[in-house]
Amino acid sequence: MKKWKVIIPVFVIALFVAWYAFRPERLIVNKSVHEEFPTAKGSLPVQTLASGTFHSVLHPTNGTATIYRIGDGSRVLRFTNFGTSNGPDVHVYMVAANDANDNASVQLAGFIDLGTIKGNLGDQNYVLGPDVDLSKYHAVSVWCKRFSVNFGTAPLVANQTISQK
Repeated sequence: MKKWKVIIPVFVIALFVAWYAFRPERLIVNKSVHEEFPTAKGSLPVQTLASGTFHSVLHPTNGTATIYRIGDGSRVLRFTNFGTSNGPDVHVYMVAANDANDNASVQLAGFIDLGTIKGNLGDQNYVLGPDVDLSKYHAVSVWCKRFSVNFGTAPLVANQTISQK
C-alpha cells in the first residue's frame, strides 16, 4: 500500500513534465498574428533590402520574409502570408548562411536570436538591431529551441538596386 503512495505522485509529476516539454496541444492550436506594416517618421522612403520565400525543413512552412529599412533608418524583418506548425519555444533566427536545409547548418553557421515567434500564422514584424550585419546573415530560420530543430528557412536575396549603391 505504501508503494502506491509514492508511485502515483511520481507518475503525476512525470506526466506534467512530459506535457510541459512537448506541449502537445500546440500541435492543434494555431496562434494568428496580423501586425500592420511598421511606420516611422523620417525623411527616408521605405526600402526593401532583402527578401526570400520560406521552404519547409522539419515542419511545413511557407510565406515570405522581407527586410525593410523604414523612414527613420531602422530595419525590420517582416513575415507576410506566413504559416508553420506551432510548437513550444519557437524563435526567429537570422542565420549566417545562404540557406539552412537542416538543423546542423543553423547551429554550425551561427545565428542571432530575434526572439520568440509572435504566432505561427499571419503577418508579423521583428526589429533588427545594429548587430545584424546583412552581409553576413543571409537566411531566416523558424527554430524550436526546446528540441533544437529548424521548422523552416527563408534564404534572403539582397535587393539589387540597394546593393549597387
